[in-house]
Amino acid sequence: MRLRAPDSSRRDAIPAGILAAILCAAPALAQPAPPNPLLPAKQLLELYNRVLQLMESTTLATPELSRAGAPIGENAKQAFINVQKTPASSEFNYAFLVNLRAYLALADSVPKPFPFPDEARQQFAELRDDLNRIESHFRAMIGREDHQIRDPDRDNLKRYFDADEKTPPPIPGKPRVVFLGDSITDGWRLNEYFPDQDFINRGISGQITGQMLGRMKQDVIDLKPVAVLILAGTNDLARGTLPVPVENDYLMIADLADHYHIKVIFASVLPVSDYHKDVNPAYEQTKIRPPIYIHALNEWLQSFCSQRNYTYLDYYSAMVDKNGAMQADLADDGLHPNSKGYRIMAPLAQAAIQRTVASGPMQHEQKRHRLFSVGK
Repeated sequence: MRLRAPDSSRRDAIPAGILAAILCAAPALAQPAPPNPLLPAKQLLELYNRVLQLMESTTLATPELSRAGAPIGENAKQAFINVQKTPASSEFNYAFLVNLRAYLALADSVPKPFPFPDEARQQFAELRDDLNRIESHFRAMIGREDHQIRDPDRDNLKRYFDADEKTPPPIPGKPRVVFLGDSITDGWRLNEYFPDQDFINRGISGQITGQMLGRMKQDVIDLKPVAVLILAGTNDLARGTLPVPVENDYLMIADLADHYHIKVIFASVLPVSDYHKDVNPAYEQTKIRPPIYIHALNEWLQSFCSQRNYTYLDYYSAMVDKNGAMQADLADDGLHPNSKGYRIMAPLAQAAIQRTVASGPMQHEQKRHRLFSVGK
């Protein structure tokens, strides 16, 4: 039986040019995606720990390196401790990378015993492979940070854009309140703690006060709330920002709310603790969020609220312990409230909202005075 050649006149026949293009593209489509050079935090810390072990063992095989490389080894250990706390810090990752480079450069320059153990040669080879891997990770980290800097949506307005568009107007007699904040607000399931209330969550994890200021129009003002409850500032401190620039952002957020006849509730910055750092070194919170700065921000906020007749919502006093830290059982990481922490916060927020909503409308002249009376 002879096979017939395909009938090119059939309508379902594939033209030769298109078929050739598909066949040429097929190998490229089949290729797997290149691996992500960015290491997850767990793998990164495991790699750094292995590097420190290799540095220590190779110094034992090279006496000259043991003496000359001791300061470099100590610097690398300190960098590792810092990376454990903040794995996403390019500064601390770079410090570790620089010290590893210095160690290998020193290893190449010092005399080695003869015969040199094969195991030590293998360890140095592994160290150089690890150096290449860490350099790839660091370049990817810098690229990611550069992308974030160039991001056209710096304030992440896209996060709630669709939800804002679909939010109906407020219902008469049911006061609407927008909760504006960072991860502490973002992770708060408001509908569970405040059932049958028109409370809208507009928290975004990781945000600083300047980004919340950029979201005021879309995520607060356009929703036409009676009041806005602002919980912000802890991430500014974690980035090394001093209290004064944060206070300036507070003031501009408040001025916008005043202009659009929205009542203002400022919540205190929550305390932090180091009680859980044995579980994870990253849970040592007080070094990057110094309690003295938290206290300074809260003092300023309380004074500012008193001056402008805003509501000051004092979470801090209800959640701090005798050591000036977040009570150990209110946050599993020393920063973010757990369910017990939110159960303490919820009635305080409800009382502050009721008190604020019940207050009369601000008189025009009184408002005008506040708008131009900057907190001094």
